[in-house]
Amino acid sequence: MQRLKEKASIFGIELNNDQLHKFEKYYGMLIEKNKVMNLTAITEKEEVIDKHFVDSLALVKAECGPNHQRILDLGTGAGFPGIPLKIAFPELQIVLLDSLNKRVRFLNEVIEELHLKGIEAIHGRAEDFARKAEYRESFDLVVSRAVANLAVLSEYCIPYVSIGGYFCPYKSGDIEEETKKAKKAIKVLGGNLENIISFEIPNTNMKRTILKIKKEKAVPKRFPRKAGMPSKEPIC
Repeated sequence: MQRLKEKASIFGIELNNDQLHKFEKYYGMLIEKNKVMNLTAITEKEEVIDKHFVDSLALVKAECGPNHQRILDLGTGAGFPGIPLKIAFPELQIVLLDSLNKRVRFLNEVIEELHLKGIEAIHGRAEDFARKAEYRESFDLVVSRAVANLAVLSEYCIPYVSIGGYFCPYKSGDIEEETKKAKKAIKVLGGNLENIISFEIPNTNMKRTILKIKKEKAVPKRFPRKAGMPSKEPIC
């Protein structure tokens, strides 16, 4: 875990021995569970550190966290970026949301084994939980590494962001055209694209972009639309 410690420090994150031990344990659980269910195609330790752990912590580059206390990680999958953020910044209150129940069961095993407090994993669809009063517009920050078009992802995520809070999706590759096409959706949903931060994960050839979208007004009640509609008919 020295590799993780050194790369995190480049982002200004100092990890102590207890935190490094938790990352080590998390890696072991991830690889073991991956033998019986598909959690990640990346299993080699150095790659997991670079492409999952360090990449998750790269949120600090966007300056839209981790000062925010209540965070939703939508489409969390194997727990990225939510669990690495929780390990590195224990004071955060984090909700992990995923549509596949067996992934959620794995996440709860990780939370219990690592003795993490102030974090929960819930099973459900983004469009359903966004209509619940306890979740809608109640998060300081919503993050997602889910692979989805920005216009579609915005419809799923922005309804959870409190006014004045941020939606910060992780993106890769050339996102200029995708961002351009998503501008109307972001505006309709009450957001404003403040910044696009592109950088390289330390000492790799992996490039990452994080968008900083501020929530400026309430989302119209009709959003998000029912399952399937955002991807079939994106706001444009």
